[in-house]
Amino acid sequence: MSLFSGLSRPMKAAGLALVGVAVIAAVIGGITLTSGGGDTDTATPPGTTPTSAPSSDGATQPSSPAPGSSSASTPPASSAPPSSAPASSAPPSGQPGQTGQPGQPGGDQQASHKWVTVRVYNNSTIQGLAEQAAKDFRASGWNVSEIKGYPGRLPETVAYYRPGTDEEAAAKALALEFGFRAEPRFKEIENIGPGVIVILTKDYKTNDKDGS
Repeated sequence: MSLFSGLSRPMKAAGLALVGVAVIAAVIGGITLTSGGGDTDTATPPGTTPTSAPSSDGATQPSSPAPGSSSASTPPASSAPPSSAPASSAPPSGQPGQTGQPGQPGGDQQASHKWVTVRVYNNSTIQGLAEQAAKDFRASGWNVSEIKGYPGRLPETVAYYRPGTDEEAAAKALALEFGFRAEPRFKEIENIGPGVIVILTKDYKTNDKDGS
């Protein structure tokens, strides 16, 4: 018994047409599957950027970079070279002691005591002896503060000082320079003001100090 038996002639014609279309579609589909199997692209894993893609004319074109990736390596920023300028030397804080100032000895041991005041007393009968001696002392840098006579009779020229004070070192330096002795003050001059007291007698030779 035929599939189209019982149908009218027009219906049979339509059914045959549909069967023909189905057969043609099946043939075309089979051909497509057979010829397109080799053209299937290999799936690219997620996150992988293809290196190249063929163009329509067969030439290989570089692929676009993946989103978020840099198309060119960025060179690192160059570091500025360290400054080669040497650090400025700080000036020395300590200054050498100045000659003639208290508590600051200089290279000349005598000069370091010349800030101490010197009192010059004449105990001789020679007029102007104290003035001449004071001139000699000042010419050598000593600080003469007083010139006058001294009564009584002493045997020799001596520079007197108060022990334990700056006068002691100054009196010894002055006596060494001018050729007389240095001794502690005696009772009669203990209460005179500060300073080395030089009491001159006739043995003080002024001409010896200026080289004549």
